[in-house]
Amino acid sequence: MPQVTEVGRRAAEILDRMRAHPAYDRLHSSSMTYSTCWATFTGYPAISRWSLERDAGALLEEALRVLALKAAVFALSGGDERAAELLVPAPVDEMIHAVLAQFTLMTRMQADLAVVFPHATELEEFTYTRGCVTDAYYAAAGWGEQPLRYWLDSAEVTRRLDLLNTRYQAAGLGRDGRSHDFDFDRPEPVAAGVSG
Repeated sequence: MPQVTEVGRRAAEILDRMRAHPAYDRLHSSSMTYSTCWATFTGYPAISRWSLERDAGALLEEALRVLALKAAVFALSGGDERAAELLVPAPVDEMIHAVLAQFTLMTRMQADLAVVFPHATELEEFTYTRGCVTDAYYAAAGWGEQPLRYWLDSAEVTRRLDLLNTRYQAAGLGRDGRSHDFDFDRPEPVAAGVSG
């Protein structure tokens, strides 16, 4: 892994260059719009008293910081995708997906800034723990303390999702909201069941 101080310095530079890019405002607004179109049951909802409208801006800031960190690690490791797939908490990871969904803008920004924003789902691990190397890189970038509202240990995310799943199932949704047995073609209300 690259040196912590070097990753922090490079990431801070990348984030500043992203913000100065002519497409940044569009990237910001498009990423925020994406949030109203799609969200999982396993990322954002792990936040206490979560509200997409209230939390989206702060989550976007964290996602952009992580993307800058990943780009810095990727560059400093000679293009090592595995090294660049940093451990990240679930709520922040979900917002990273919203940013990367802006494919055309991100492609343009990568070309203009001569950086790569790596992301490979098959390399992701959902084992973020406070104090890991991601936190060290974040601190070295000079961004201050991470907002603990969003930077949740994987064990805490699991605990919260277990509580949420009890409620999801009571509402007729399968585990993590991945299934239901509602029949929308039936003319009268039908008792909900859970298939998974």
